[in-house]
Amino acid sequence: MNIGLFDRFMRLSAGLGFVFFDYLSSASWEILFLMIGSWSVLTSVFGWCPFYGLMGVSTCPTKFDKNYKPSSEEILVNT
Repeated sequence: MNIGLFDRFMRLSAGLGFVFFDYLSSASWEILFLMIGSWSVLTSVFGWCPFYGLMGVSTCPTKFDKNYKPSSEEILVNT
């Protein structure tokens, strides 16, 4: 996973917006809106973006990240 929770929420919201505009648009724009919306929804659902992977970007805090700071809940659970 390389997409964080906020990023996933924003992608899902934008993707559903694009899919909604797909139904309102003319035929010439319909495919473009559907492709962009589907891409955003799918990357949000799976939590992984291939373009982030190619660029080495990750918005998901993990234990392997050097800037990772565990929350107080994680500290309590792991002790």
